[in-house]
Amino acid sequence: MSSQPSPMRSRRSLGPQRVAVTRATSAVGSVLVRELATAGDRVVGLDTRAGTQGDVDWRLTDITSPSVVTALSDVDVVVHLGDEANLAAALDEQPALRRSRLIREVQTVTTAAAASGVEHLIVITSAMVYGAREDNPVPLQEDSALRAGDTEGIVADLVEVEQLLEKARSVHPGLRITSVRPAALVGPGLDTMVSRHFEAPRLLTLRGREPAWQFCHVEDLATGVSIVAKEELPAQVAVASWGHLSQAEVEEISGMRSVEMSPSAAHSAAERLHRVGVVPLPSSDLAYVSYPWVVAPESLAVHGWYPAYDNSTALSILLAEISGHHAVMARRVERREAAIGAAGAVSAAVAVAATAALMRRHRKRG
Repeated sequence: MSSQPSPMRSRRSLGPQRVAVTRATSAVGSVLVRELATAGDRVVGLDTRAGTQGDVDWRLTDITSPSVVTALSDVDVVVHLGDEANLAAALDEQPALRRSRLIREVQTVTTAAAASGVEHLIVITSAMVYGAREDNPVPLQEDSALRAGDTEGIVADLVEVEQLLEKARSVHPGLRITSVRPAALVGPGLDTMVSRHFEAPRLLTLRGREPAWQFCHVEDLATGVSIVAKEELPAQVAVASWGHLSQAEVEEISGMRSVEMSPSAAHSAAERLHRVGVVPLPSSDLAYVSYPWVVAPESLAVHGWYPAYDNSTALSILLAEISGHHAVMARRVERREAAIGAAGAVSAAVAVAATAALMRRHRKRG
Protein backbone atom coordinates (compact mmCIF):
# COMPACT_ATOMS: atom_id res chain seq x y z
CA MET A 1 0.00 0.00 0.00
CA SER A 2 1.38 3.42 -0.95
CA SER A 3 2.05 5.98 1.75
CA GLN A 4 1.92 9.73 1.44
CA PRO A 5 5.33 11.42 1.39
CA SER A 6 6.06 12.93 4.78
CA PRO A 7 8.06 16.13 5.40
CA MET A 8 11.78 15.43 5.72
CA ARG A 9 12.84 15.91 9.32
CA SER A 10 16.12 17.75 9.76
CA ARG A 11 17.23 16.42 13.12
CA ARG A 12 20.84 16.50 11.94
CA SER A 13 21.03 20.24 12.58
CA LEU A 14 19.62 19.69 16.09
CA GLY A 15 22.03 16.95 17.10
CA PRO A 16 22.96 13.35 16.41
CA GLN A 17 20.71 11.21 14.26
CA ARG A 18 18.72 8.39 15.75
CA VAL A 19 19.64 5.26 13.78
CA ALA A 20 17.78 1.97 14.19
CA VAL A 21 19.49 -1.33 13.32
CA THR A 22 17.55 -4.54 12.72
CA ARG A 23 18.98 -7.88 13.91
CA ALA A 24 21.11 -5.75 16.21
CA THR A 25 22.38 -8.63 18.34
CA SER A 26 23.65 -10.67 15.37
CA ALA A 27 27.36 -10.90 14.55
CA VAL A 28 27.05 -8.24 11.84
CA GLY A 29 24.45 -6.16 13.68
CA SER A 30 26.50 -5.85 16.85
CA VAL A 31 29.45 -4.43 14.90
CA LEU A 32 27.16 -1.95 13.12
CA VAL A 33 25.65 -0.88 16.43
CA ARG A 34 29.08 -0.33 17.98
CA GLU A 35 30.40 1.70 15.03
CA LEU A 36 27.30 3.90 14.74
CA ALA A 37 27.42 4.67 18.46
CA THR A 38 31.14 5.46 18.22
CA ALA A 39 30.41 7.81 15.32
CA GLY A 40 28.09 9.82 17.57
CA ASP A 41 24.69 8.54 16.48
CA ARG A 42 21.93 7.57 18.89
CA VAL A 43 21.46 3.90 18.21
CA VAL A 44 18.22 1.95 18.50
CA GLY A 45 18.61 -1.83 18.52
CA LEU A 46 15.69 -3.70 16.99
CA ASP A 47 15.67 -7.40 17.84
CA THR A 48 13.71 -10.04 19.69
CA ARG A 49 16.14 -9.80 22.60
CA ALA A 50 18.32 -7.09 24.09
CA GLY A 51 22.05 -7.00 23.56
CA THR A 52 24.73 -6.25 26.12
CA GLN A 53 25.78 -2.82 24.88
CA GLY A 54 24.59 -0.20 27.32
CA ASP A 55 24.72 2.78 24.96
CA VAL A 56 21.93 1.34 22.80
CA ASP A 57 18.18 1.92 23.13
CA TRP A 58 16.97 -1.67 22.88
CA ARG A 59 13.45 -2.04 21.51
CA LEU A 60 12.24 -5.62 21.42
CA THR A 61 10.16 -6.18 18.33
CA ASP A 62 9.40 -8.60 15.53
CA ILE A 63 10.33 -6.80 12.32
CA THR A 64 7.65 -8.72 10.40
CA SER A 65 4.95 -7.26 12.67
CA PRO A 66 3.12 -4.00 11.85
CA SER A 67 3.89 -2.93 15.44
CA VAL A 68 7.41 -2.08 14.23
CA VAL A 69 5.88 1.29 13.22
CA THR A 70 5.79 2.24 16.90
CA ALA A 71 9.42 1.25 17.37
CA LEU A 72 10.41 3.61 14.51
CA SER A 73 8.31 6.59 15.61
CA ASP A 74 11.29 8.82 16.50
CA VAL A 75 13.92 7.31 14.18
CA ASP A 76 15.74 9.19 11.38
CA VAL A 77 17.56 6.30 9.69
CA VAL A 78 16.87 2.55 9.59
CA VAL A 79 19.62 0.05 8.77
CA HIS A 80 18.08 -3.29 7.84
CA LEU A 81 20.21 -6.42 7.60
CA GLY A 82 18.87 -8.27 4.59
CA ASP A 83 21.82 -10.66 4.89
CA GLU A 84 23.29 -11.38 8.32
CA ALA A 85 26.09 -13.68 7.07
CA ASN A 86 24.86 -16.68 9.02
CA LEU A 87 24.75 -19.54 6.53
CA ALA A 88 23.96 -22.23 9.11
CA ALA A 89 20.86 -20.36 10.30
CA ALA A 90 19.75 -19.67 6.73
CA LEU A 91 20.05 -23.34 5.81
CA ASP A 92 18.05 -24.39 8.89
CA GLU A 93 14.96 -22.88 7.22
CA GLN A 94 13.06 -24.42 4.37
CA PRO A 95 14.02 -22.40 1.24
CA ALA A 96 10.45 -21.27 0.52
CA LEU A 97 9.89 -20.22 4.13
CA ARG A 98 13.21 -18.36 4.21
CA ARG A 99 12.40 -16.37 1.11
CA SER A 100 8.91 -15.62 2.34
CA ARG A 101 10.33 -14.35 5.64
CA LEU A 102 12.94 -12.14 3.96
CA ILE A 103 10.26 -10.65 1.72
CA ARG A 104 7.92 -9.99 4.65
CA GLU A 105 10.73 -8.37 6.60
CA VAL A 106 11.75 -5.93 3.89
CA GLN A 107 8.13 -5.12 3.01
CA THR A 108 7.20 -4.50 6.63
CA VAL A 109 10.30 -2.46 7.46
CA THR A 110 9.92 -0.36 4.29
CA THR A 111 6.22 0.35 4.88
CA ALA A 112 6.77 1.05 8.58
CA ALA A 113 9.69 3.38 7.87
CA ALA A 114 7.62 5.35 5.35
CA ALA A 115 4.62 5.52 7.68
CA SER A 116 6.78 6.66 10.62
CA GLY A 117 8.39 9.49 8.69
CA VAL A 118 11.86 7.90 8.63
CA GLU A 119 14.12 9.83 6.27
CA HIS A 120 16.41 7.09 5.08
CA LEU A 121 16.29 3.29 4.81
CA ILE A 122 19.58 1.44 4.30
CA VAL A 123 19.35 -2.24 3.38
CA ILE A 124 22.44 -4.48 3.43
CA THR A 125 22.41 -7.28 0.87
CA SER A 126 25.51 -8.54 -0.98
CA ALA A 127 27.62 -7.83 -4.05
CA MET A 128 26.65 -11.36 -5.11
CA VAL A 129 23.41 -9.88 -6.49
CA TYR A 130 25.42 -8.54 -9.45
CA GLY A 131 26.06 -12.15 -10.46
CA ALA A 132 29.37 -13.90 -11.12
CA ARG A 133 29.92 -14.12 -14.88
CA GLU A 134 32.81 -14.69 -17.21
CA ASP A 135 32.16 -11.41 -19.05
CA ASN A 136 31.88 -9.26 -15.91
CA PRO A 137 34.12 -6.18 -16.06
CA VAL A 138 36.64 -5.95 -13.23
CA PRO A 139 35.52 -4.04 -11.30
CA LEU A 140 31.75 -3.82 -11.70
CA GLN A 141 30.19 -0.38 -11.39
CA GLU A 142 27.90 0.13 -8.41
CA ASP A 143 24.87 0.75 -10.62
CA SER A 144 25.52 -2.32 -12.80
CA ALA A 145 22.54 -4.50 -13.67
CA LEU A 146 21.78 -7.44 -11.40
CA ARG A 147 22.69 -10.48 -13.50
CA ALA A 148 22.73 -13.25 -10.90
CA GLY A 149 21.42 -16.34 -12.66
CA ASP A 150 20.24 -18.10 -9.50
CA THR A 151 16.59 -19.12 -9.35
CA GLU A 152 16.91 -20.69 -5.91
CA GLY A 153 19.19 -20.30 -2.94
CA ILE A 154 20.40 -17.39 -0.83
CA VAL A 155 21.60 -15.19 -3.70
CA ALA A 156 18.23 -15.51 -5.42
CA ASP A 157 16.58 -14.47 -2.14
CA LEU A 158 18.70 -11.31 -2.01
CA VAL A 159 17.95 -10.47 -5.65
CA GLU A 160 14.25 -10.66 -4.73
CA VAL A 161 14.91 -8.24 -1.86
CA GLU A 162 16.70 -5.83 -4.21
CA GLN A 163 13.81 -5.96 -6.68
CA LEU A 164 11.37 -5.12 -3.89
CA LEU A 165 13.52 -2.14 -2.89
CA GLU A 166 13.46 -0.87 -6.47
CA LYS A 167 9.66 -0.95 -6.46
CA ALA A 168 9.56 0.69 -3.03
CA ARG A 169 11.52 3.68 -4.33
CA SER A 170 8.58 4.64 -6.52
CA VAL A 171 5.88 3.58 -4.05
CA HIS A 172 7.40 5.59 -1.18
CA PRO A 173 8.98 8.69 -2.80
CA GLY A 174 9.37 10.40 0.57
CA LEU A 175 11.70 7.65 1.81
CA ARG A 176 15.29 7.57 0.58
CA ILE A 177 16.37 3.95 0.07
CA THR A 178 19.99 2.83 -0.29
CA SER A 179 21.17 -0.69 -1.10
CA VAL A 180 24.55 -1.46 0.46
CA ARG A 181 26.30 -4.38 -1.24
CA PRO A 182 29.43 -5.72 0.47
CA ALA A 183 31.90 -8.17 -1.06
CA ALA A 184 32.42 -11.52 0.70
CA LEU A 185 32.10 -10.66 4.38
CA VAL A 186 34.83 -11.56 6.86
CA GLY A 187 34.84 -11.24 10.62
CA PRO A 188 34.22 -12.93 13.98
CA GLY A 189 31.25 -15.26 14.00
CA LEU A 190 30.46 -14.91 10.29
CA ASP A 191 29.51 -17.96 8.24
CA THR A 192 29.05 -17.57 4.49
CA MET A 193 29.21 -19.49 1.23
CA VAL A 194 32.69 -18.08 0.66
CA SER A 195 34.02 -18.94 4.12
CA ARG A 196 32.73 -22.51 3.70
CA HIS A 197 34.69 -22.74 0.43
CA PHE A 198 37.87 -22.61 2.51
CA GLU A 199 36.72 -25.33 4.91
CA ALA A 200 37.21 -28.11 2.36
CA PRO A 201 40.46 -30.15 2.45
CA ARG A 202 41.43 -28.56 -0.88
CA LEU A 203 40.34 -25.52 -2.83
CA LEU A 204 38.15 -26.35 -5.79
CA THR A 205 39.26 -24.82 -9.10
CA LEU A 206 37.48 -25.22 -12.44
CA ARG A 207 39.60 -25.74 -15.52
CA GLY A 208 39.78 -22.62 -17.66
CA ARG A 209 38.09 -20.38 -15.07
CA GLU A 210 39.77 -17.33 -13.50
CA PRO A 211 38.12 -16.28 -10.22
CA ALA A 212 38.93 -12.91 -8.67
CA TRP A 213 38.81 -12.94 -4.88
CA GLN A 214 37.61 -9.86 -3.01
CA PHE A 215 36.62 -9.47 0.63
CA CYS A 216 35.02 -6.98 3.00
CA HIS A 217 35.79 -6.98 6.71
CA VAL A 218 32.65 -6.41 8.80
CA GLU A 219 34.31 -3.41 10.50
CA ASP A 220 34.82 -1.79 7.08
CA LEU A 221 31.16 -2.48 6.30
CA ALA A 222 30.22 -0.72 9.54
CA THR A 223 32.29 2.40 8.83
CA GLY A 224 30.87 2.46 5.31
CA VAL A 225 27.28 2.26 6.59
CA SER A 226 28.03 5.07 9.04
CA ILE A 227 28.97 7.30 6.09
CA VAL A 228 25.92 6.20 4.07
CA ALA A 229 23.74 7.20 7.04
CA LYS A 230 25.18 10.72 7.14
CA GLU A 231 25.90 11.65 3.53
CA GLU A 232 24.02 11.86 0.24
CA LEU A 233 25.15 8.82 -1.75
CA PRO A 234 23.66 7.00 -4.77
CA ALA A 235 20.93 4.38 -4.38
CA GLN A 236 23.48 1.54 -4.76
CA VAL A 237 26.68 1.52 -2.72
CA ALA A 238 29.42 -1.13 -2.80
CA VAL A 239 31.70 -1.86 0.16
CA ALA A 240 34.89 -3.86 -0.26
CA SER A 241 38.63 -3.90 0.04
CA TRP A 242 40.15 -2.33 -3.06
CA GLY A 243 41.27 -4.62 -5.85
CA HIS A 244 41.26 -8.41 -5.72
CA LEU A 245 43.43 -11.51 -5.31
CA SER A 246 44.15 -14.08 -8.00
CA GLN A 247 43.66 -17.81 -7.38
CA ALA A 248 47.45 -18.21 -7.15
CA GLU A 249 47.66 -15.48 -4.50
CA VAL A 250 44.83 -17.07 -2.52
CA GLU A 251 46.59 -20.43 -2.56
CA GLU A 252 49.88 -18.85 -1.49
CA ILE A 253 48.26 -16.97 1.41
CA SER A 254 46.14 -19.90 2.55
CA GLY A 255 48.80 -22.56 2.06
CA MET A 256 46.04 -24.78 0.69
CA ARG A 257 46.41 -27.03 -2.32
CA SER A 258 43.79 -27.01 -5.05
CA VAL A 259 41.91 -29.77 -6.80
CA GLU A 260 40.98 -29.07 -10.41
CA MET A 261 37.89 -30.33 -12.19
CA SER A 262 36.31 -29.64 -15.54
CA PRO A 263 33.34 -27.26 -15.28
CA SER A 264 30.94 -29.90 -16.58
CA ALA A 265 32.12 -32.50 -14.06
CA ALA A 266 31.95 -30.03 -11.18
CA HIS A 267 28.45 -28.84 -12.06
CA SER A 268 27.29 -32.41 -12.57
CA ALA A 269 28.65 -33.42 -9.18
CA ALA A 270 27.14 -30.36 -7.50
CA GLU A 271 23.75 -30.95 -9.08
CA ARG A 272 23.81 -34.60 -8.06
CA LEU A 273 24.74 -33.75 -4.46
CA HIS A 274 22.03 -31.08 -4.36
CA ARG A 275 19.40 -33.39 -5.82
CA VAL A 276 19.94 -36.09 -3.20
CA GLY A 277 19.94 -33.51 -0.40
CA VAL A 278 23.61 -33.71 0.59
CA VAL A 279 24.22 -30.08 -0.41
CA PRO A 280 21.47 -27.56 0.39
CA LEU A 281 22.80 -24.95 -2.08
CA PRO A 282 22.23 -25.02 -5.86
CA SER A 283 25.00 -25.84 -8.33
CA SER A 284 24.73 -22.31 -9.74
CA ASP A 285 26.59 -21.10 -6.64
CA LEU A 286 29.79 -22.54 -8.15
CA ALA A 287 29.88 -19.37 -10.26
CA TYR A 288 30.94 -17.32 -7.22
CA VAL A 289 34.19 -19.27 -6.89
CA SER A 290 34.73 -19.46 -10.65
CA TYR A 291 34.03 -16.02 -12.14
CA PRO A 292 34.70 -12.46 -10.98
CA TRP A 293 32.19 -10.33 -9.07
CA VAL A 294 34.61 -7.63 -7.98
CA VAL A 295 33.23 -4.20 -7.05
CA ALA A 296 34.78 -0.76 -6.55
CA PRO A 297 33.61 1.29 -3.53
CA GLU A 298 33.78 4.55 -5.47
CA SER A 299 30.82 6.31 -3.81
CA LEU A 300 32.25 5.85 -0.32
CA ALA A 301 35.74 6.85 -1.47
CA VAL A 302 34.37 10.22 -2.62
CA HIS A 303 33.46 10.87 1.02
CA GLY A 304 36.88 9.91 2.37
CA TRP A 305 36.21 6.28 3.23
CA TYR A 306 39.08 3.81 2.93
CA PRO A 307 39.02 0.19 4.13
CA ALA A 308 41.10 -0.66 7.16
CA TYR A 309 41.65 -4.19 5.83
CA ASP A 310 43.10 -5.13 2.44
CA ASN A 311 42.16 -8.38 0.71
CA SER A 312 45.23 -10.28 1.91
CA THR A 313 44.61 -9.33 5.54
CA ALA A 314 40.90 -10.08 5.26
CA LEU A 315 41.62 -13.54 3.82
CA SER A 316 44.08 -14.24 6.63
CA ILE A 317 41.41 -13.27 9.16
CA LEU A 318 38.88 -15.54 7.44
CA LEU A 319 41.34 -18.44 7.59
CA ALA A 320 42.00 -17.82 11.28
CA GLU A 321 38.26 -17.71 12.01
CA ILE A 322 37.56 -21.06 10.34
CA SER A 323 40.63 -22.79 11.74
CA GLY A 324 39.57 -26.19 13.03
CA HIS A 325 36.15 -25.91 11.39
CA HIS A 326 35.01 -28.46 8.83
CA ALA A 327 31.55 -28.48 7.35
CA VAL A 328 29.48 -31.54 6.62
CA MET A 329 25.92 -30.99 5.42
CA ALA A 330 25.91 -27.48 6.97
CA ARG A 331 27.07 -28.59 10.42
CA ARG A 332 30.47 -28.26 12.07
CA VAL A 333 32.35 -31.53 12.55
CA GLU A 334 35.73 -32.82 13.56
CA ARG A 335 38.48 -33.17 10.94
CA ARG A 336 38.37 -37.00 10.96
CA GLU A 337 34.63 -36.89 10.20
CA ALA A 338 34.93 -34.28 7.46
CA ALA A 339 36.72 -36.68 5.15
CA ILE A 340 33.68 -38.93 4.86
CA GLY A 341 31.07 -36.30 4.10
CA ALA A 342 30.26 -33.36 1.86
CA ALA A 343 30.77 -29.77 2.92
CA GLY A 344 27.99 -27.27 3.54
CA ALA A 345 28.84 -24.91 0.69
CA VAL A 346 28.48 -26.33 -2.78
CA SER A 347 32.06 -25.61 -3.84
CA ALA A 348 33.44 -27.24 -0.72
CA ALA A 349 31.17 -30.23 -1.24
CA VAL A 350 32.47 -30.76 -4.76
CA ALA A 351 36.04 -30.24 -3.52
CA VAL A 352 35.53 -32.94 -0.89
CA ALA A 353 34.18 -35.35 -3.51
CA ALA A 354 37.00 -34.53 -5.95
CA THR A 355 39.65 -34.86 -3.25
CA ALA A 356 38.28 -38.25 -2.24
CA ALA A 357 38.41 -39.39 -5.87
CA LEU A 358 41.96 -38.07 -6.20
CA MET A 359 43.06 -39.95 -3.09
CA ARG A 360 41.49 -43.16 -4.38
CA ARG A 361 43.41 -42.83 -7.64
CA HIS A 362 46.66 -42.25 -5.74
CA ARG A 363 46.05 -45.35 -3.61
CA LYS A 364 45.43 -47.48 -6.70
CA ARG A 365 48.65 -46.24 -8.29
CA GLY A 366 50.54 -47.01 -5.11
